[in-house]
Amino acid sequence: MNADDGLPETMRAQRLDTRTRTFEVTDVPVPRPGPGDVLVEVAYCGICHSDLSLLDGTFPALGPPVITQGHEASGTIAAVGPDVTGWQVGDRVVPAAGRPCGECRFCARGAYGSCTALRLMAFAYDGAWAEYTVALAAGLTRIPDNVSMEQAAILADAVSTPYGAVVHTADLRVGESVGVWGAGGVGTHVVQLARLVGATPIVALDLDPVVRERALELGADLALDSRAPDVAARIAEVTDGAMLDVAFDAVGLKTTFEQGLAMLGAGGRLVGVGMSAEEVSLGSTLGLGLSRKQVRGHLGYDVADIGVLARLVSTGRLDLSRSISGIVPLEDVGEGIRRLQERDGSPVRILVQP
Repeated sequence: MNADDGLPETMRAQRLDTRTRTFEVTDVPVPRPGPGDVLVEVAYCGICHSDLSLLDGTFPALGPPVITQGHEASGTIAAVGPDVTGWQVGDRVVPAAGRPCGECRFCARGAYGSCTALRLMAFAYDGAWAEYTVALAAGLTRIPDNVSMEQAAILADAVSTPYGAVVHTADLRVGESVGVWGAGGVGTHVVQLARLVGATPIVALDLDPVVRERALELGADLALDSRAPDVAARIAEVTDGAMLDVAFDAVGLKTTFEQGLAMLGAGGRLVGVGMSAEEVSLGSTLGLGLSRKQVRGHLGYDVADIGVLARLVSTGRLDLSRSISGIVPLEDVGEGIRRLQERDGSPVRILVQP
């Protein structure tokens, strides 16, 4: 123990070498919070598809060559750094999964939510597949006592990114028709949030019959295999021929992107949430202009969104009880990664418990 602050000297953490794409769980020093920071004792941290993308090289490393992964965390404050007010040891919190750069023209005028060089947790700096993680106090969200730490953890991306896509990027309105390509970890929550906003009908499209059935149980009006030859006819049927107002591509592949675009009605919006290295086509400029279709890229969320979601869960408006598909100890993080990679059990989110 450190005689000055009572914290341990070392902790267990997953460490990824981005050069070799290999990782191990090992002992590292417990970090100390600097000015404006807090130290969070991690309760749970989700395994996200973007974590897999760093592991397989789809996403480039943005920080040090060896880094701790994990950006969907919940926990309690273990120590408070200098110049931090409003927070104390023991507070239940969710850290934001990024830090504003503090240097771009938006940060210079205090518009941190519009930062053009946001530093992503677990990509640019150490994440939370560890016993402790350092977080920016300004990016913390307080978690109500009746919200479990398991569900709180996934608010930091698995739920807040879909919320941002539905509410901010798509600007989804009551009564609009929606299609969701990929109803897994992100798409499941797009379905739930679209229903909460008042969209109708909601069509979920996925290759996995288990995922399609779950989507129906969580609020979709229709669930289709995207490979079926009658997809367009079925969507036309449930929308009275108008097709979709909004298509959410939660997969990010060429096939899902282009099928979503094709299923839009005149003036419809395609929101790209999933990401890959595949290139896509928008068709002819003539067709795009005549149809007035829009394509909107989406990434992340506003920090305030986590607080909104925490209240929705706390008051029973949003049910995330089926979103936790499993929990693995930190020492078995590799098993959790395998289950997500192989879609073993059609998981929504698997959590790591340090």
